[in-house]
Order: sequence, then C-alpha cells, then structure tokens
Amino acid sequence: MPIPRALRPVGIALVDKPAGPSSFAIVAALRRRTRARTGHAGTLDPFATGLLVLLSGAATRLVPCFVGLDKRYVTDVDLTFTTTTGDPEGEVAERHPAPSRRELDAALARLRGDVELPVPAASAVKIGGERAYKLARRGVEVDMPLRRSLVHALDVITYSGDSGASFEVASVDDALVSDALSDNVLVDGTLVDAVGSVRLDLRVSSGTYVRAIAQALGGHCTTLRRVAVGPFGIDEAAPVEDAALLPVAEALGRLPAGALDNVSEAVRAGVLALDTPVGNGSAA
Repeated sequence: MPIPRALRPVGIALVDKPAGPSSFAIVAALRRRTRARTGHAGTLDPFATGLLVLLSGAATRLVPCFVGLDKRYVTDVDLTFTTTTGDPEGEVAERHPAPSRRELDAALARLRGDVELPVPAASAVKIGGERAYKLARRGVEVDMPLRRSLVHALDVITYSGDSGASFEVASVDDALVSDALSDNVLVDGTLVDAVGSVRLDLRVSSGTYVRAIAQALGGHCTTLRRVAVGPFGIDEAAPVEDAALLPVAEALGRLPAGALDNVSEAVRAGVLALDTPVGNGSAA
C-alpha cells in the first residue's frame, strides 16, 4: 500500500510516546489516522518515553522550524556499569564501584556548558556510509565522532545508594518533572555516600545524546523521558491514538523568532493557507 501523501489535515501533534515502539512506528500510527503525509521533529530511542513533535500534511514543510529546538529530559542513570549502547538494551561493557557523591558532583560539573562527547555507537550517525548501529550489531568497532552540545542545565533530582536509600535534592514543583518522576521516588532523608544511581533533569541543545552524558558519568541510562521540546511540554501531549492537531499558526506563534527563519516566508504562508481551521483539526 502506498504511503499517504495528502496535504491535509494540517497541524502539529504532541504525542506522548510509550516505551517499546520506535518513533517511526508512532509516526506511522498517526499517518494511518490522518491519511496524510507525516513527519517528525526528532526521534526517541525505543526504550525512551515522552514528547514527540509530529507534523501532519503540509506542515511537514516546516520541519526545519522545529528540529533545532532545545530539549528537556529526565533520566535515571545506573552508575555501577556502562553498556555497549548506553541504555538498558546493550551488553554490559564495564563494571566498577559506585562513585562517591563528591566524585559524581565533580563529573556533573564538567558536563555543564559547552561539551564535546563521542556519539554513541548505537546511533543513526553514518560511518563510512553505513549507520553506526548496524556496524555495532555486527560487532564492528569504530572510532565514533565527537559531537559538540550545549548543556544548559544538568541538575540532580535524586541520589540513590547501593542500599536503595535515596536523598531528594531538587524541587519537583515543576509539573513537567513531576510527571516524569511518577510515584517511584523514594525519599527517606538518608544522605548517601556511594551513589549507585542518580536521577537527572537535563536541558540541552538539539542533537545532544543523553546516553553519551550517562556514559561520561561512568554509567548508562535505565530510563529516559523527554519532557519538553522548545516551548512544547509533555503536559500537552497525549497517546498517538488520542492526539489532536495543534493549528500551525498557534504552534509557529510559540516558536522563538530565529526558528521561523529556517523556512522561507513563502513556504510558511503556503502552509498557513492550507491550515485546518480550529474546530476541524481532529486527527481522527
């Protein structure tokens, strides 16, 4: 069956991706609902959850306005071993003792601001014309390129020791972070020394690999949730089967001015001319 290429309905879908399916499976699910061409403004790994910004119909022409937006994540990092992928899907690469809180805090300080980190081997970056993750699956070892990123904020929400005792250090009044925490944060007032795992709140530039940050800390991500993309938050998102389409004019109106410059005014005007009027923007 040919892939639908209809230009309508037009709009932006804010989807809360569950763990398991690929981002492309979520894109395909929305496409089946709308019967329109569908694109995305950045993917998530299958194990990750959270906000996907999807574009429907003629709005796919506006992808460059959305792909460069900053991102916000909440992640749990196991600091006792690294994996070949930087996440729970890889093989154990190296085990080591848990760091002290002082050692961890020093490592976190080095990862704030402008940083250069190796791209994870299990990524879609092309090495010699082939996707890195395909090489990794075949056991081919390659020198991964460095990627420069801007880490605006890297804050600890919870330190956890080997015994499971946790000490919460960051406010969770922020609705986006509170959503990501769910109900499994243990706070018993115990200040731990050896830190077996840590929960982090990150605000980073587009293209930053959170798995690379976890590996730089000597660990791997056990959970990863994207809670914001630019001005769009996870509190606005819904499962793909329920996500409505945000009118393009409204979405563009929330973007920083520089993002609009990534697409010509003529293209923006053409998409807005096809924008589904409010009240008829259902993706059903």
